[in-house]
Amino acid sequence: MPENESIKRLLAAIAFANDQSAYKELFILLHGRLKQFAYSILKSHEESEELVSDLFIKVWQKKDQLTTIESPLLYFYTSAKNMAYNRLSKQKRQVNSSPEEWLVQLNSVYFDPEQLMMTEEMMRQIRQAINTLPPRCRIIFKLVKEDGLKYKEVAELLQLSIKTVEAQMAIALRRLGKCMELEINQLNINTQATKKS
Repeated sequence: MPENESIKRLLAAIAFANDQSAYKELFILLHGRLKQFAYSILKSHEESEELVSDLFIKVWQKKDQLTTIESPLLYFYTSAKNMAYNRLSKQKRQVNSSPEEWLVQLNSVYFDPEQLMMTEEMMRQIRQAINTLPPRCRIIFKLVKEDGLKYKEVAELLQLSIKTVEAQMAIALRRLGKCMELEINQLNINTQATKKS
């Protein structure tokens, strides 16, 4: 089941049946990602944790209104972004309205390394390639590949055109492709050298 549909199902259970287990499941599903996203803007773990807690309190308070949301994943990310900006402006801290200024941490590569039988060195090089992406490219890549947002949703969240999101993803995937190609070539050279000895 696509993630937005799963979230809609949970929101409906929360709204119509006051289902606390659905609320807990929703919290577990989104907490870590939203906290990391808030941290990219706030640059504070404590404030990020507090923001996500506040967001989930609002979810419970407004549960009846949330069942009509077409894209709940985008709703949660947009809410986290807006709440982070509100916190920064209340504290009279500089608002990092540009995604290029957000601190983005990529937790994992978007594919299963076991399925691809990647070496640890290959994974390290891919993570390094991802972390050297330009800031806007890195946040877009993270939102699409790690957090599961659609290009249209990322464009709306970051206030960019879909073409910009597509172009940034093309850049990211091209760089990753080059990194993979270099690593595979190195593996082939090492394998051939081992066979000759």
